Amino acid sequence: MPQIDQIATTFGSQLFWLFLTFGLIYLVIGRSMLPKIQSTVDMRRKRIEDDLEAARVAHARADEIEEDYRRQQALDREAAHALTVEAKGKAARDTEAKLKKADAELAKKLAAAEAEIAAQRDAALAEIEDVATEAAQEIVAKLTSAKVTKAAASKAVKGALANG
Repeated sequence: MPQIDQIATTFGSQLFWLFLTFGLIYLVIGRSMLPKIQSTVDMRRKRIEDDLEAARVAHARADEIEEDYRRQQALDREAAHALTVEAKGKAARDTEAKLKKADAELAKKLAAAEAEIAAQRDAALAEIEDVATEAAQEIVAKLTSAKVTKAAASKAVKGALANG
């Protein structure tokens, strides 16, 4: 078979060109492209490591900021509580002062009303005394036909009111 006889003669040249081609590919890729690829991979690895480190730093900073925020929030809460307590105290003092003022005004009005009532009672008693004096004069005049003076009738009425 002529094809099989040809293999022996062409096999050596094919092997030569195979090694030459792979050698050139190795030189081109291994010497020129591989360092570029390796430097790109190294740059990416370094960039990833730098980004991770920056993320760790940012995370630590965020934790610090959060702690500061919580601390400030607690301080603000305490300040608000103090203001609330102070406002409640002030409101209580103001209310107490207003109540004292209202009590004083009511006491004045009550004293004035009591004085007016006492004056009206005294006036009513004086009127009752006058009416009783006149009634006593008329009763004595009708019953005994005697005339009693106003002074005597007034004296008798005052004595009766004092006793009774």
